[in-house]
Amino acid sequence: MADVGIVIVSYNTRDLLRTCLETVYASQGGVSYQVCVVDNASPDDSAAMVATAFPQAMLIANPENVGYPAANNQGLRALGFPDQAHAPRFALLLNPDTELPPDGLAQMLAFMDAHPDAGVAGPRLNLPNGALDLACRRSFPSPEVSLYRLSGLSTLFPRSRRFGRYNMTYLDPAQMTEVDAVVGAFMLVRSEAIRQVGLMDDAFFMYGEDLDWCYRIKAQGWKVYYNPAVTVLHVKRAASRHSSRAQVEFWRAMSLFYHKHYAAHTPWPVHLLITGVIGMRTKLEQLRQWLKKRS
Repeated sequence: MADVGIVIVSYNTRDLLRTCLETVYASQGGVSYQVCVVDNASPDDSAAMVATAFPQAMLIANPENVGYPAANNQGLRALGFPDQAHAPRFALLLNPDTELPPDGLAQMLAFMDAHPDAGVAGPRLNLPNGALDLACRRSFPSPEVSLYRLSGLSTLFPRSRRFGRYNMTYLDPAQMTEVDAVVGAFMLVRSEAIRQVGLMDDAFFMYGEDLDWCYRIKAQGWKVYYNPAVTVLHVKRAASRHSSRAQVEFWRAMSLFYHKHYAAHTPWPVHLLITGVIGMRTKLEQLRQWLKKRS
């Protein structure tokens, strides 16, 4: 049984995917792993590149783009999840626009072994300019937290423990801490947690599915940790920038997450405000995409 099963979902990121896989296969520290690449009908011959350059990787080439969570679920099932008896000890969701340090896998697995209460953990993610990718440690977008984000209060007062909760900007980036969620660009998940909650919710297409998975895992009593002792490079939006529907899907994901986890317990005036704002932003983005196509 491998220590970790790695799922990489690719869409039109061939060169970044090649670099990502090179860093995975250069991993040191005695970690055993299996890699499954799920390609979502990339037009740039990503699947052919994987088949030729990395024959040791399992490859699933979808004839159409089925979305990020559905493709991750394909890879997870191919690696034996959620059946704990036949799956690796951990699953790692990894974006193709990431680059691992040589000992990154070993350090992250050692962290999980040292924290048996951890259902999920993620490392520090740095953007190419060296800045912290703020999405690597997050609070759940509750109505209150979302209000601070949408109103701009989180931007005006990033050091505030009240207003800065969306990306936890009040914390030192070097501080290991328990969080609500880490981002799916590098998301290490314990096999036992997957067995309890099941796979990702493929009602999402892109965005929100990692938040939802963390929410369900935490609801079972597991903890989610941000571990800055490991730093991973994240190019960010390498795939989504090629998608005209990305921003529309962002707002649809926020609507799905809200209705799934918060709507039933939200007072109706706040509910109307939240659904109205999300609906308006979705329509505006759809209009923007329509105008872009027309021009």
